[in-house]
Amino acid sequence: MNIRKLVIKKQLSDDLGLGSISLESIALPAAIVAPRDDLFVATNFAFNQLWQGEASSLRPSHCFASQIPELLAFTEAVLSQGSAQTMDLRLEYGSGDGVQALLQGTLIDDKRDHCVFIILPQAVIEQVARLYTADLSVRNAVLEWRRLESMYKQAESMNELILNSAGDGIFGVDYAGNTTFMNPAASDVLGWCEADLLGQSMHQLIHHHHANGELYPEDSCPIQLTLKHGQAAQVDNEVFWTKSGRAVPVEYLVTPITTGDGVQGAVILFRDISERLETQRALEQALRKVDVLKQRLEQENEYLRNEVRAVGNHSKIIGVSHATRRVVEQIEIVAPVDANVLVTGESGTGKELVAQAIHDASSRADGPLIRVNCAAIPKDLFESEFFGHVKGAFSGASSNRVGRFELAHGGTLFLDEVGEIPLDLQGKLLRALQERKFERVGEGVTRETDVRIVAATNRDLREEVARGAFREDLFFRLDVFPIHCAPLRERLEDIPPLAEHFTELACSRFNIPRPKINAQIMRELQHYSWPGNARELQNVIERGSILAQGGLLLFDVPARYRSAAEQVQLSAAVPAQVESLADIEALERELIERTLANCEGRVSGPFGAAKALGMKPQTLYSRIRRYRG
Repeated sequence: MNIRKLVIKKQLSDDLGLGSISLESIALPAAIVAPRDDLFVATNFAFNQLWQGEASSLRPSHCFASQIPELLAFTEAVLSQGSAQTMDLRLEYGSGDGVQALLQGTLIDDKRDHCVFIILPQAVIEQVARLYTADLSVRNAVLEWRRLESMYKQAESMNELILNSAGDGIFGVDYAGNTTFMNPAASDVLGWCEADLLGQSMHQLIHHHHANGELYPEDSCPIQLTLKHGQAAQVDNEVFWTKSGRAVPVEYLVTPITTGDGVQGAVILFRDISERLETQRALEQALRKVDVLKQRLEQENEYLRNEVRAVGNHSKIIGVSHATRRVVEQIEIVAPVDANVLVTGESGTGKELVAQAIHDASSRADGPLIRVNCAAIPKDLFESEFFGHVKGAFSGASSNRVGRFELAHGGTLFLDEVGEIPLDLQGKLLRALQERKFERVGEGVTRETDVRIVAATNRDLREEVARGAFREDLFFRLDVFPIHCAPLRERLEDIPPLAEHFTELACSRFNIPRPKINAQIMRELQHYSWPGNARELQNVIERGSILAQGGLLLFDVPARYRSAAEQVQLSAAVPAQVESLADIEALERELIERTLANCEGRVSGPFGAAKALGMKPQTLYSRIRRYRG
């Protein structure tokens, strides 16, 4: 009701104006009233219409007959305040009917107390209120529409800004798969402009083939399946095709656009993963290299653990004989040249030492030196040992294994006892040497190898070739530069420096005092034939050093291993400076003690000292008791 009063008050104020009163200019029922006299001074047409022409005989009190007190109070308010309005008065017609009305009063002549009463019936009030409410609603609706329109434009502008700023490609398709929009990032990746794709089939232009060139059926495309079934799809690795015909690897997400009428289209968000795939490939390649290096290091560690050699054994070649100097000269000549070398000689003559020296003096010194004992490799595992195998290549192949050729890549491969390789397997070794290529067992990948071959044998390979036990072509491939290691019995000059060297190694290894080696012991060492060559000499020196306990080195070679000539030479080596019986007894005592030591303390028996000295065991026992007191 307050809203209605405001509406009517404004309407009355507009109608009355500020100038002189003209009742006919007022559209609403109005009359000039003399309240003191209870008279209508004048009425307008609308007022007369309200009473159907009977207004001339009316008095104000007649119109509000049942509410005289309220009328008097309202009139006094108008006269005292200059204006007033009320809706508490009920307008009464002559028939006794009445309607609720708004009564507006304004003082126009304060000398005669004349007022203007304007009457607005309830029906008119309600109609005006409805019109005002409707007008207000329209105004509010227009304002809301303008607000929503502004918000929509802001949202549209923001969406466009997001699409244009997004780093990932975005495009939309309708329910038929035709392109509806495309952002700049998608255009940059694919080379298509939006005008090229709008209204065109997205699949036919950018998704028509797989990466391998095979046709991509439209009915199996995840985008088309999303349009068909309304389910989002995510693809990790496919290709989109650029305008120039280049395949771009992408990952994409397809989201359907649905309404109550079903799927209306889809939005595709995609990303170029070329750089990521390249990084992934590089990482996988690096991991494969790490795996190969890891396997190679594991194998090298295994081989190093299996190597049985004293520390410093291969630091240098020791000897002063002509044969040894010749070997050193040959090493100096061939080491810088990347040629295959065949080292020959008896067991224990230092063939492995020569191989180490060649490797250390070559340009491959920073690479590995891998030793292969060809005599120790089972025939069935020859290929696996030399070339490696992959997991599952044969029964027992539970993991990948790196072969010796791969381990020796960039270094030297030492084939010890090469003459022991079975004839039917020599061809596979020859192929690897000739082509410098091989395949792991169970793998079809051909690998290249860069190795230098140093082979060693105690056999006469020419004789083996002649009797058909060794391939001639393999022999010529290995025998590019032959080096022969002479047996120790042919280079007696080397025994003293070797004995000193082995003594030092033994004492360092066993942490024992260094024994003394006198001239007599050294002559005995030089008069032995050493069938085991330097390896046997080292063994004898180690045992003698342990037994000596810092005293005189004991030449502990059993007499049974001596030839008759060696024993005669040993006897001849004893100085014949005998001037008294005491000298003879001293010489006999020394001979007995030395012979007992050589016979490991045995007196009787076929290998005893008595037989070696040519006397009866009882006689020798008697001499021992006499000399040892």
